Amino acid sequence: MKEVSVPNMIQALRKLVTFDEFIAWYPENPQPRYELHDGVIVEMAPPTGDHEEVVGFLALEISAEIKRLKLPYFIPKTAFIKPLEGQSAYSPDVLILNRSNLVNEPLWKKESTVSQAASIPLVVEVVSTNWRDDYLKKVADYEAVGIPEYWIVDYAALGGKRFIGNPKQPNIWVYSLVEEEYQVSQFRGGERIVSPTFAELDLTAEQIFQAGG
Repeated sequence: MKEVSVPNMIQALRKLVTFDEFIAWYPENPQPRYELHDGVIVEMAPPTGDHEEVVGFLALEISAEIKRLKLPYFIPKTAFIKPLEGQSAYSPDVLILNRSNLVNEPLWKKESTVSQAASIPLVVEVVSTNWRDDYLKKVADYEAVGIPEYWIVDYAALGGKRFIGNPKQPNIWVYSLVEEEYQVSQFRGGERIVSPTFAELDLTAEQIFQAGG
């Protein structure tokens, strides 16, 4: 695929592209970030300072737990999850990868992309204005990949009322894969997050929310 400038490509978003075309086009150090949703290039909402503080806080806390437990995990700066079916590629806010399985990922070395559940112990999405993607589309696709654990961190209560209640309240949702289907738990306030991947993680919902101001 020939190189196309970002503005021209954005104008042509109605044209469906393949994953390979998306990777070939993807700008170096892009601002803003982009994902591929069913063949459509989607410009991600620009992050706010509060959003980035929550992401940074979670990355530090989880990294500390990985180090304490001496697990073969790490958090990449930029990497994609590609569901096996369809033409999508997601770049989560916090992605924990299992280094031990990356030798089995054919797209890892050249394209920083994973598709196997064994490579992805945990994914965290911190909700921004595109909340529908986190609550609906990504839940379904991460479940189909077989990712064992998926967090939705809605620190600013941006999600729909059917998810976070009326009046809206900040929530954290932990989706755990049980017999190939997600079971979901909800956490608020001083409730300690229960993580199947990091069972001893000592972190409350309120501590995460406070990281965002």
